[in-house]
Amino acid sequence: MFPTPIEKQSQAAQITYKALLPVALLLWLGPLLAVALFSVKPDADFVNANYWGLPSSFEFMHNYGQVFFNSDMPRYMLNSILITVPTVIGAVALSSMTGFALGIYKFKSNMWIFFMFVAGNFVPFQILMVPVRDLTLELGLYNTKTGLVLFHIAFQTGFCTLFMRNFIKALPFALIEAARVEGISEIKIFWYVVLPLMKPALAALSVLMFTFIWNDYFWAVVLTQGAESQPVTAGITSFNAQFRAAYHLMSAGSIVAALPPVAMFFLMQKHFIAGLTLGAVK
Repeated sequence: MFPTPIEKQSQAAQITYKALLPVALLLWLGPLLAVALFSVKPDADFVNANYWGLPSSFEFMHNYGQVFFNSDMPRYMLNSILITVPTVIGAVALSSMTGFALGIYKFKSNMWIFFMFVAGNFVPFQILMVPVRDLTLELGLYNTKTGLVLFHIAFQTGFCTLFMRNFIKALPFALIEAARVEGISEIKIFWYVVLPLMKPALAALSVLMFTFIWNDYFWAVVLTQGAESQPVTAGITSFNAQFRAAYHLMSAGSIVAALPPVAMFFLMQKHFIAGLTLGAVK
């Protein structure tokens, strides 16, 4: 039923595995390594078609200085923070409460409501582009950070509810019953009993949501424009001129934009892994 561990396979299989692993790793990291290499090349290397060779001169300080001090990249980074952080807080807070209600209380339409949350995750987001854009125009939320935050919270709450509901469902129900016997209100049960037990799930979900929202490009382009409200993923395209693109600056900007999610993961790595694997081993 399960694949045999590589340690228990034949000597030939182990040698093949060890030989192919670096190749697979290089193919996986190839695009990232290429972007990192491009980010330290001078503009002349692209004009001279030096795409994959070593840089004719290392322009690390110049390229990254251009990104930070001679462009709107700091503004785009700030916009991403102002969009991502409220979205993560709002989606995780709402899904914690909806997950608690759907996981603890038994009522007639419980499964139907839960199904509605789950079904929203299967709707292709491309078909929502026109109606969502029209709605933001009617409500005066187009090209605003608030509109992007509200949309992301609404769109991500379904997945977050699925995650939280299943986690809360696995908690010992005897704890809830014991608290009710003691006369504790339902709000205090959620706040003092359930919420502390959800810390691994909250950490894991926060990291996932932070990565999803920070890396979003589609809705950033559809619902915003310009440095006033666009996040960094869409702002990187500002390095494109009318007739040519500054690939060295785009690469440097991409590396800078990728750092916050990576830092977020390593800071929350312990809690993230604990949240994803909790209950996997009995």
